[in-house]
Amino acid sequence: MMFAPYACLPDASRGRLHEERMSSFRSPFQRDRDRIIHSSAFRRLKHKTQVFVEHEGDYYRTRLTHSIEVAQVARTISGVLGLNTDLAEAIALAHDLGHTPFGHTGEDALAELMAPFGGFDHNAQALRIVTQLERHYADFDGLNLTWEALEGIAKHNGPVVAGLGEALPYALVEANAEWDLELHTYASAEAQVAAIADDIAYSHHDLHDGLRSGLFDEADLMELPVTGPAFAEVDALYPGLEKMRRRHEALRRVFGRMVEDVIAVANIRLDAAKPQSVHDIRAMEGTVIRFSKPLYQELKAIRSFLFTRMYRAPSVMKERTRVTAVVRDLFPLFMAQPELLPTEWAEDVARADTHMLLARIVADYVAGMTDRFAIQEHARLFDAAPSQPE
Repeated sequence: MMFAPYACLPDASRGRLHEERMSSFRSPFQRDRDRIIHSSAFRRLKHKTQVFVEHEGDYYRTRLTHSIEVAQVARTISGVLGLNTDLAEAIALAHDLGHTPFGHTGEDALAELMAPFGGFDHNAQALRIVTQLERHYADFDGLNLTWEALEGIAKHNGPVVAGLGEALPYALVEANAEWDLELHTYASAEAQVAAIADDIAYSHHDLHDGLRSGLFDEADLMELPVTGPAFAEVDALYPGLEKMRRRHEALRRVFGRMVEDVIAVANIRLDAAKPQSVHDIRAMEGTVIRFSKPLYQELKAIRSFLFTRMYRAPSVMKERTRVTAVVRDLFPLFMAQPELLPTEWAEDVARADTHMLLARIVADYVAGMTDRFAIQEHARLFDAAPSQPE
């Protein structure tokens, strides 16, 4: 494959923290991707919430299916732009490894509980997983990913700089102290592609899942930008089309509009900036991969609609209350009785000579739980359902 001059080239990789022999048939970034796919954390995404709790329906997205969709979008966009598709895919597949059970609801609960101990952030936790918590290899902890993959996981959403009076997440600080990820700069174009692919994937599939759940219907989407014209186009081309086909045809047009817009904007910005290396990409004053301003504003209207009608729908909020109680019950229990943690965590607990270190171990354990395991453990340990809303 012919790479653009601003792509991350496998032969120019900064390598791995722990030196390894090169593969004779896979590039460094292909090995990164494969290690992520074979990791325990990746498999657990199968039973972690995207929006709806995993057991609520077989057709709703989970973190695993979401990550696969993000990777597909990332490969498509990076391939068109002459970027390294393997690196973009690896970052896309790893971007949600640090998510807690119950999606952002679980993260909010754990972040509140961890506030006295350095906080919790799922992006930083993903970095902690791939650098420390995956323990399968004889020579090192973590997956020993390339510098470029770690950089992409750490800052695919942009430079990571602490705000006034704020501190960076401890997991990010620890990883950066071991290997400088240049947190003040933008990431590679491949990492930026992974970030926009995340936006495209969830904007698209949350519309699908919201329709399937019955929280809104096609008539509601006809009133919105982007989705409204998409349904109108399908109706003009296929009058009387069966409901599910009509829905799919319209939303695939929404998906295509987003992808085409990102590619068009990237080409314009790349032509103007003329970057000659990945270093030029990192030194730019903004991202090279982004939506156009008109589409960005239209997508804001769709996200506002989804926030009100889906993410904060009464049925979803009721479930949020229930699962928040699960996390709020489990964390202090394990803090008070760390002997309840599985035996394979005993060595870590024994080394935790401060309350803060113990809290981080407990957070690692709770964050790694799947939805169903967290619910089962809560039932086992408390012998009762979590508290229900009035």
